[in-house]
Amino acid sequence: MISVVLRAKNEAAWIGRCLTALKHQRVKDIDVILVDNDSTDDTLPIAEAYGVNIQYISRAEFSYGRALNIGIAAAKYDTVALISSHCVPVDELWADYLLAHLGPDGDPKLCGIYGRQEPLPDTSAIDRRDLWTTFRDERVRQRRDYFFHNANSGIRKSIWDEHPFDEEIRGVEDREWGKRMIALGHEILYEPGLRVYHHHGIHQGRDEGRAKRVAEVIDYIRTSAP
Repeated sequence: MISVVLRAKNEAAWIGRCLTALKHQRVKDIDVILVDNDSTDDTLPIAEAYGVNIQYISRAEFSYGRALNIGIAAAKYDTVALISSHCVPVDELWADYLLAHLGPDGDPKLCGIYGRQEPLPDTSAIDRRDLWTTFRDERVRQRRDYFFHNANSGIRKSIWDEHPFDEEIRGVEDREWGKRMIALGHEILYEPGLRVYHHHGIHQGRDEGRAKRVAEVIDYIRTSAP
């Protein structure tokens, strides 16, 4: 039993593929919550056709952390997956990996896991390079490194209850949360078997504006106390 939180804004091209992949997981009891940020395309009708629990966040109140917190608050189960609406689980075992590590029989020291992101054939060379060099083949247990990536991850709601995502920073809320959790003695696991396709990669090509924003937030996280 897992809950899956999706963040979306105008994801009609991808959300149906994501929801279809979730429907075909070997784990059948999956509670899906979509947090929609003023979509103007067919994102909502597609999600409604799959019976998804839809929550809303307006552009005025939006932050990446706030959208996640809204979704997690609505989750039924303690094992909560966080996945971008334009990411598509590669196979039917995606949810099994989440339960193996974060379910009732998982390691209680783990606060969260994140998985491999793989390019598609038409993903740009820059994004393919970044995905292949960032997400490798070896499972890694992180006790000091707080890198975490919410495009394909999972957390325990019981930990989030006391430590929600920061709603004020302008992105990279996953890494900020990871730093706080590591400081509290928790551990993060990179699980390469938890695989999704991610068309545009983690840096979205040469988007200089995005790069500047992300770099500023990372610098803030690096230099602030956990």
